[in-house]
Amino acid sequence: MTFHPRMQSRTEGITVVGDLQWRAWNGVIADVWTVECAHDAGGEYLSQAPRLVVVLDQLGDGGIDVMASPAGGGAQRATAREPMSYVPAGVRVWSRVEDVRHLRHLDLHFDMAALGARLPDEPAAGVLETPRLKFSDERLLGLARLIAAECMEPGAVHDLYGDSLISALLVGLLRIAPRAERKRGQLPPRQLKRAIDYIEDNCGRNIRLQELADLTGLSESYFCSAFKASTGMPPHKWQMRARIDRAKALLSRPDMTPAAAAVAAGFSDQAHLTRVFRQVVGTTPAAWQRAKAA
Repeated sequence: MTFHPRMQSRTEGITVVGDLQWRAWNGVIADVWTVECAHDAGGEYLSQAPRLVVVLDQLGDGGIDVMASPAGGGAQRATAREPMSYVPAGVRVWSRVEDVRHLRHLDLHFDMAALGARLPDEPAAGVLETPRLKFSDERLLGLARLIAAECMEPGAVHDLYGDSLISALLVGLLRIAPRAERKRGQLPPRQLKRAIDYIEDNCGRNIRLQELADLTGLSESYFCSAFKASTGMPPHKWQMRARIDRAKALLSRPDMTPAAAAVAAGFSDQAHLTRVFRQVVGTTPAAWQRAKAA
């Protein structure tokens, strides 16, 4: 990971509870902070990277004032109804917490130099440079909560899932609209075969969306759309099916146990294999193995 967001902060009356929970995807650092807040808690923040701050939950009937000056100029209160704030790079903001004792929030730091390659089109004019210190968007909030869950439960699913969430959030946050003249179609047969072969050869490990996009010379967003148009499913589902096929091949051997097949096929454990196998095949690995041997 080469992206390290340079963040200056000074806080008063804010105590971090537990360990910082975070994940890194291509061009994005996601942090989940859980804090306790004293009366008149607050802080001052300056980052050299644009960021999105999302209040996930709070204990208390008050809110957080996000301000453009320490004296309270341009104060906007981030509450349960308007829990999101976008802060451009190099913009200093201040916060003041009132009547909130416990708070959990998600910070997303964006490396726009790296993200430019994965965006399907240019952001709307001025959106990167314009602060949005109080707003609500149900779609973005839903995506943010899913991203936060990935931070709090690392390794639950492979990185393609998180990459897809980040791409969807960026398109909504930066108000990226498709160009009318561009029609997205399927991948050319050679590119599709290259991507499928790569997924099936490496299905036992987490494959990043960037790896697949690099194979075809496309942006992540364009590749994902074209792959789904070509196969009927997104890349991460194709990878999961490849793992199931690998598990089937292993279970065809009479000396192979479901637990050993799960590890060899890239699943976290036997329970993970059983859950996915039942969804895809309609039965458990053990039952499938017995029927195969009969």
